[in-house]
Amino acid sequence: MIAAIRTELSKERICRFAACGAILLFCLGATGAPPAPGYHQLKKIALGGEGGWDYLTIDSAARRLYIARATRVMVLDADSGAQVGEIADTPGVHGVALAPQLGRGFTSNGRASTVTIFDLKTLKPLGQAKTGSNPDAIVYDAVTRRVFTFNGASKDATVIGAADGSVSGTIALDGKPEFAVADGAGRIYVNLEDKSELLAIDSRQLTILNRWPLASCKEPSGLAMDRKNRRLFVGCGNKLMAVVDADSGRVLTTLAIGSGVDATAFDPGTTLAFSSNGDGTLTVVREESLDKFTVVENVATQRGARTMALDETTHNVYLVTAEFGPPREPTPDNPRGRPSMLPGSFVLLVFGQ
Repeated sequence: MIAAIRTELSKERICRFAACGAILLFCLGATGAPPAPGYHQLKKIALGGEGGWDYLTIDSAARRLYIARATRVMVLDADSGAQVGEIADTPGVHGVALAPQLGRGFTSNGRASTVTIFDLKTLKPLGQAKTGSNPDAIVYDAVTRRVFTFNGASKDATVIGAADGSVSGTIALDGKPEFAVADGAGRIYVNLEDKSELLAIDSRQLTILNRWPLASCKEPSGLAMDRKNRRLFVGCGNKLMAVVDADSGRVLTTLAIGSGVDATAFDPGTTLAFSSNGDGTLTVVREESLDKFTVVENVATQRGARTMALDETTHNVYLVTAEFGPPREPTPDNPRGRPSMLPGSFVLLVFGQ
């Protein structure tokens, strides 16, 4: 009798253990993968104002968000979303680069073909430097204390001394540059949109070290980097993210993303990569290992939210977009017939876990 009771109790324990195991497997998924990070909208903040936009840049330490806004740069408190200042007179501004060690920031002014140098604390202009034609992407290299602008019309890069604003040189690229990223070890990487190529530049010698084809990646734009593991994340116009070895240039894999990508980001704290897509999605990719990458979720955002900034402190993602009217008739100034932005509809979207 006692033996029978013990047997029944053992069976009950086994059943309970099995049930717990089944629940655990369900939570982790059949492959044992962790659950999706669960990014969702935390805030939607009306900013309004006129003018389109381009790159977003965040200063996580100072808690400031910079938004390039046609003729000026809006500067927001990264936590509240309140505007704390503005950098004026930046015609056709595309992006902002920050040099915290020097207390300086830099804007790429596309229509003026200049860089505006400003004080990070006061936001007051300190001077300007001349660049090639239509500077677009802009990046600061802490190793050489140089600023690199990538000029779309002249298809070259202008190199500027961050401390004094002097032009150190020009690098011919033989293609239209898009996003760029510094690896913190003396290399700058930049996409050539019209050539479907990725360039590696020596930031000390100002020479092109490598020119790698991205055959499966058409019209590359967004570019981000996992500096520790030497992996580059390229946003491609044909709805792919290409993951590239930063030393060999080998495309390790491609992943399906939304359409209309314009920016990518990588968070070293969570090993997640992101692409912000103009179709109104945020694709989230997990870096499983050096050679394995998985799309873990596609988060609904808002149509037009194609550029972003990632806050490595809070792991939040910032996007901006607006509402638009119907398409317009093509003109010499607007050959694609892009629709006009509805007044007062410009917004900041904050996504987090």
